[in-house]
This record gives sequence, C-alpha cells and structure tokens, in this order.
Amino acid sequence: MDAKLVRIRGRVQGVGYRDWMVGEATRLGVQGWVRNRADGSVEALVAGDAAAVGALLTACRKGPALARVEQIDEDFAEPPAEPAFRQMPSR
Repeated sequence: MDAKLVRIRGRVQGVGYRDWMVGEATRLGVQGWVRNRADGSVEALVAGDAAAVGALLTACRKGPALARVEQIDEDFAEPPAEPAFRQMPSR
C-alpha cells in the first residue's frame, strides 16, 4: 500500500476542495482523510494502491472548478487505520 501526506496550497479553502477530494478518493478507492489548515492550505493523508494514489494526486493538482492549486508537497506516511476516506476537523 502506498501512503502519502500531502499539503495543497493556493485557493483551496472555501471552494469545495475537501468535499471534491472525498468524492474523488472514494471513486478511486483511496483511503485516508482531508482537512483544512489554519494557514489556508489543505492537508490530506492518501493511501491505496500506487496507481489510485497517483491518479488522486494528479487530480488534486487541478482540484474542483473554483480552486487554484499553486503547490503540492508530498511526504511518505503510514497508512490510515480506517478503510474509508473522510473529512477531519480543521487544524
């Protein structure tokens, strides 16, 4: 299982980014979570087979219609304990 912790920067809060990401992750069978950060970025833990994680990260570079993604940082991570993808409280 491939797992990554990602930070997405740009105009990604207040544009439906988290809801969109939950839908995309669920469609692709990716596990993990997504949440807003106080600095205006979105943080997510994504895990699954490498192709699905890669497809989600590729989609995240564009995001939903109103988003403007400027940068995505990725780090390796441990997979989540839960087998679903959900929104977490902001941090």
